[in-house]
Amino acid sequence: MYQVDILEAKEKLLELIEAAMRGEEIAITQDNQPVVKLVGIPKQAKPNPQAGSAKGMVGMSDDFDEPLEEFKEYME
Repeated sequence: MYQVDILEAKEKLLELIEAAMRGEEIAITQDNQPVVKLVGIPKQAKPNPQAGSAKGMVGMSDDFDEPLEEFKEYME
């Protein structure tokens, strides 16, 4: 981790953000005292979908494939 004065950080903000995104930690100081720590946020891995992960969560009624009462006249 390295330290940068707040005035210098203001001038080089983009460079400091890029450094933090590469994994570096930067302490921003005011009057030689650290006041802010700049660190990058790690990228989160996308979860891998797993076949069968919803097993038991989906149900189907026993009369699922029975004709609907509302469509009886169309089926005659």
